Amino acid sequence: MDRTHERLIETYRKKAKHYNVTSRLYPAPGYPQQIYRVRAVRALGLRPGDTVVDMACGTGQNFPLIEQAIGPAGRIAGVDLTDAMLAQAGRRVESNGWSNVSLVQGDAASFESPTEVDAILSTYALSQVPECGEVIAHGAAALAGGGRWVVLDLKAPELAPRWLTQLGMAVARPFASIDQWVERRPWETIRAAMEEELVDVSWTELFLGTAFLAVGSRG
Repeated sequence: MDRTHERLIETYRKKAKHYNVTSRLYPAPGYPQQIYRVRAVRALGLRPGDTVVDMACGTGQNFPLIEQAIGPAGRIAGVDLTDAMLAQAGRRVESNGWSNVSLVQGDAASFESPTEVDAILSTYALSQVPECGEVIAHGAAALAGGGRWVVLDLKAPELAPRWLTQLGMAVARPFASIDQWVERRPWETIRAAMEEELVDVSWTELFLGTAFLAVGSRG
Protein backbone atom coordinates (compact mmCIF):
# COMPACT_ATOMS: atom_id res chain seq x y z
CA MET A 1 0.00 0.00 0.00
CA ASP A 2 1.48 3.38 -1.00
CA ARG A 3 1.83 6.38 1.28
CA THR A 4 -1.20 8.18 -0.20
CA HIS A 5 -3.54 5.34 0.72
CA GLU A 6 -1.92 4.98 4.14
CA ARG A 7 -2.49 8.69 4.76
CA LEU A 8 -6.14 8.40 3.75
CA ILE A 9 -6.67 5.50 6.13
CA GLU A 10 -4.93 7.33 8.97
CA THR A 11 -6.97 10.48 8.33
CA TYR A 12 -10.35 8.80 8.19
CA ARG A 13 -9.62 6.57 11.17
CA LYS A 14 -9.19 9.75 13.19
CA LYS A 15 -12.35 11.30 11.71
CA ALA A 16 -14.61 8.23 11.73
CA LYS A 17 -16.14 8.73 15.17
CA HIS A 18 -17.26 12.28 14.42
CA TYR A 19 -17.62 12.02 10.64
CA ASN A 20 -21.42 12.16 10.66
CA VAL A 21 -21.14 15.57 12.30
CA THR A 22 -18.17 17.01 10.41
CA SER A 23 -19.57 15.94 7.03
CA ARG A 24 -22.35 18.46 7.55
CA LEU A 25 -19.75 21.10 6.68
CA TYR A 26 -19.94 20.00 3.02
CA PRO A 27 -20.05 21.99 0.79
CA ALA A 28 -20.15 24.83 3.33
CA PRO A 29 -20.92 25.15 7.04
CA GLY A 30 -24.59 25.63 7.73
CA TYR A 31 -25.72 24.46 4.30
CA PRO A 32 -28.19 21.54 4.33
CA GLN A 33 -25.96 19.13 2.40
CA GLN A 34 -28.45 16.30 2.89
CA ILE A 35 -30.40 17.92 0.06
CA TYR A 36 -27.53 17.10 -2.26
CA ARG A 37 -27.35 13.49 -1.07
CA VAL A 38 -31.06 13.10 -1.76
CA ARG A 39 -30.55 14.60 -5.20
CA ALA A 40 -27.66 12.23 -5.93
CA VAL A 41 -29.62 9.12 -4.93
CA ARG A 42 -32.60 10.25 -7.00
CA ALA A 43 -30.28 10.65 -9.98
CA LEU A 44 -29.53 6.91 -9.77
CA GLY A 45 -33.07 6.18 -10.98
CA LEU A 46 -33.39 3.23 -8.62
CA ARG A 47 -36.20 0.70 -8.59
CA PRO A 48 -37.21 -1.92 -6.02
CA GLY A 49 -34.86 -4.90 -6.18
CA ASP A 50 -31.88 -3.02 -7.66
CA THR A 51 -28.28 -3.69 -6.69
CA VAL A 52 -26.25 -0.61 -5.76
CA VAL A 53 -22.55 -0.12 -5.01
CA ASP A 54 -21.88 2.76 -2.62
CA MET A 55 -18.24 3.47 -3.40
CA ALA A 56 -16.24 4.92 -0.50
CA CYS A 57 -19.40 4.62 1.57
CA GLY A 58 -17.88 5.97 4.78
CA THR A 59 -20.26 5.60 7.69
CA GLY A 60 -23.16 4.66 5.43
CA GLN A 61 -24.95 7.99 5.33
CA ASN A 62 -26.41 7.16 1.92
CA PHE A 63 -27.80 3.79 3.00
CA PRO A 64 -31.18 5.01 4.33
CA LEU A 65 -31.87 6.90 1.10
CA ILE A 66 -30.89 3.92 -1.04
CA GLU A 67 -32.90 1.50 1.10
CA GLN A 68 -36.02 3.61 0.60
CA ALA A 69 -35.64 3.21 -3.15
CA ILE A 70 -34.61 -0.44 -3.51
CA GLY A 71 -36.52 -2.04 -0.64
CA PRO A 72 -35.63 -5.33 1.07
CA ALA A 73 -35.37 -7.16 -2.26
CA GLY A 74 -32.50 -4.91 -3.35
CA ARG A 75 -28.84 -5.09 -2.41
CA ILE A 76 -26.25 -2.57 -1.26
CA ALA A 77 -22.50 -3.18 -1.40
CA GLY A 78 -20.75 -0.57 0.73
CA VAL A 79 -17.05 -0.26 -0.08
CA ASP A 80 -14.53 1.76 1.91
CA LEU A 81 -10.79 1.80 2.44
CA THR A 82 -10.95 2.52 6.17
CA ASP A 83 -11.87 -0.05 8.79
CA ALA A 84 -13.05 2.56 11.30
CA MET A 85 -15.49 4.07 8.81
CA LEU A 86 -16.88 0.63 7.97
CA ALA A 87 -17.27 -0.10 11.68
CA GLN A 88 -19.54 2.94 11.94
CA ALA A 89 -21.41 1.81 8.82
CA GLY A 90 -21.82 -1.64 10.34
CA ARG A 91 -23.41 -0.18 13.45
CA ARG A 92 -25.81 1.77 11.24
CA VAL A 93 -26.76 -1.40 9.36
CA GLU A 94 -27.25 -3.37 12.56
CA SER A 95 -29.34 -0.68 14.27
CA ASN A 96 -31.66 -0.50 11.27
CA GLY A 97 -31.92 -4.27 10.87
CA TRP A 98 -30.92 -4.23 7.20
CA SER A 99 -30.10 -7.73 5.98
CA ASN A 100 -29.37 -6.69 2.39
CA VAL A 101 -26.17 -4.69 2.97
CA SER A 102 -22.68 -6.09 2.46
CA LEU A 103 -19.66 -4.12 3.69
CA VAL A 104 -16.30 -4.55 1.99
CA GLN A 105 -13.00 -3.06 3.08
CA GLY A 106 -10.94 -2.35 0.00
CA ASP A 107 -9.48 0.13 -2.45
CA ALA A 108 -12.10 1.63 -4.76
CA ALA A 109 -9.73 1.35 -7.72
CA SER A 110 -9.34 -2.43 -7.39
CA PHE A 111 -12.75 -3.40 -6.02
CA GLU A 112 -14.39 -6.14 -8.07
CA SER A 113 -18.03 -5.09 -8.35
CA PRO A 114 -20.77 -7.68 -8.57
CA THR A 115 -21.49 -8.27 -12.25
CA GLU A 116 -24.11 -6.09 -13.84
CA VAL A 117 -24.92 -3.83 -10.93
CA ASP A 118 -27.76 -1.39 -11.48
CA ALA A 119 -26.10 1.70 -10.05
CA ILE A 120 -22.91 3.04 -8.49
CA LEU A 121 -22.77 6.04 -6.19
CA SER A 122 -19.95 8.01 -4.62
CA THR A 123 -20.50 11.05 -2.41
CA TYR A 124 -17.83 13.42 -1.12
CA ALA A 125 -15.07 10.85 -1.47
CA LEU A 126 -13.93 10.03 -5.01
CA SER A 127 -11.91 13.22 -5.46
CA GLN A 128 -9.64 11.99 -2.65
CA VAL A 129 -8.75 8.83 -4.59
CA PRO A 130 -5.66 9.37 -6.79
CA GLU A 131 -6.93 6.79 -9.29
CA CYS A 132 -10.40 8.36 -9.54
CA GLY A 133 -10.48 8.02 -13.32
CA GLU A 134 -9.73 4.31 -13.05
CA VAL A 135 -12.51 3.93 -10.49
CA ILE A 136 -14.99 5.46 -12.94
CA ALA A 137 -13.84 3.17 -15.77
CA HIS A 138 -13.79 0.08 -13.58
CA GLY A 139 -17.27 0.78 -12.29
CA ALA A 140 -18.67 1.57 -15.72
CA ALA A 141 -17.62 -1.87 -16.93
CA ALA A 142 -19.62 -3.49 -14.11
CA LEU A 143 -22.85 -1.62 -14.81
CA ALA A 144 -25.77 -3.32 -16.47
CA GLY A 145 -27.11 -1.72 -19.62
CA GLY A 146 -28.76 1.54 -18.66
CA GLY A 147 -27.20 1.47 -15.19
CA ARG A 148 -26.10 4.80 -13.77
CA TRP A 149 -22.89 6.12 -12.21
CA VAL A 150 -23.45 9.16 -9.97
CA VAL A 151 -20.74 11.23 -8.30
CA LEU A 152 -21.40 14.00 -5.80
CA ASP A 153 -18.18 15.64 -4.72
CA LEU A 154 -16.26 18.81 -3.95
CA LYS A 155 -14.23 20.96 -6.32
CA ALA A 156 -12.31 24.20 -6.25
CA PRO A 157 -14.59 27.02 -7.41
CA GLU A 158 -13.48 28.85 -10.55
CA LEU A 159 -15.25 32.19 -10.19
CA ALA A 160 -16.47 32.21 -6.60
CA PRO A 161 -15.61 35.03 -4.19
CA ARG A 162 -12.24 34.68 -2.47
CA TRP A 163 -13.89 34.24 0.95
CA LEU A 164 -15.84 31.23 -0.32
CA THR A 165 -12.74 29.63 -1.81
CA GLN A 166 -10.87 30.09 1.48
CA LEU A 167 -13.81 28.65 3.41
CA GLY A 168 -13.92 25.59 1.18
CA MET A 169 -10.20 25.03 1.58
CA ALA A 170 -10.51 25.28 5.36
CA VAL A 171 -13.28 22.68 5.39
CA ALA A 172 -11.36 20.23 3.20
CA ARG A 173 -7.91 20.71 4.75
CA PRO A 174 -8.32 18.07 7.50
CA PHE A 175 -9.16 15.46 4.86
CA ALA A 176 -6.68 16.17 2.08
CA SER A 177 -3.43 17.73 1.04
CA ILE A 178 -5.07 20.85 -0.37
CA ASP A 179 -2.20 22.02 -2.57
CA GLN A 180 -1.93 18.61 -4.20
CA TRP A 181 -5.71 18.33 -4.49
CA VAL A 182 -6.03 21.68 -6.27
CA GLU A 183 -3.04 20.93 -8.50
CA ARG A 184 -4.39 17.49 -9.36
CA ARG A 185 -7.89 18.86 -10.12
CA PRO A 186 -9.57 15.45 -9.69
CA TRP A 187 -13.01 16.78 -10.64
CA GLU A 188 -11.69 17.28 -14.18
CA THR A 189 -10.39 13.70 -14.24
CA ILE A 190 -13.76 12.41 -13.04
CA ARG A 191 -15.63 14.38 -15.67
CA ALA A 192 -13.33 13.26 -18.48
CA ALA A 193 -13.55 9.61 -17.43
CA MET A 194 -17.34 9.72 -17.25
CA GLU A 195 -17.57 11.33 -20.69
CA GLU A 196 -15.28 8.64 -22.09
CA GLU A 197 -16.85 5.61 -20.43
CA LEU A 198 -20.55 6.52 -20.21
CA VAL A 199 -23.35 8.08 -22.23
CA ASP A 200 -25.86 10.84 -21.47
CA VAL A 201 -23.41 12.43 -19.08
CA SER A 202 -24.61 15.51 -17.21
CA TRP A 203 -22.52 17.83 -15.05
CA THR A 204 -24.08 20.26 -12.60
CA GLU A 205 -22.08 22.66 -10.46
CA LEU A 206 -23.50 23.27 -6.99
CA PHE A 207 -23.17 25.97 -4.33
CA LEU A 208 -21.22 28.51 -6.39
CA GLY A 209 -18.95 25.90 -7.91
CA THR A 210 -17.69 24.35 -4.67
CA ALA A 211 -19.35 21.01 -5.42
CA PHE A 212 -20.68 19.09 -8.42
CA LEU A 213 -23.13 16.37 -9.35
CA ALA A 214 -22.10 14.18 -12.28
CA VAL A 215 -24.42 11.55 -13.77
CA GLY A 216 -23.79 9.07 -16.57
CA SER A 217 -25.31 5.85 -17.90
CA ARG A 218 -23.93 2.74 -19.50
CA GLY A 219 -25.17 2.46 -23.06
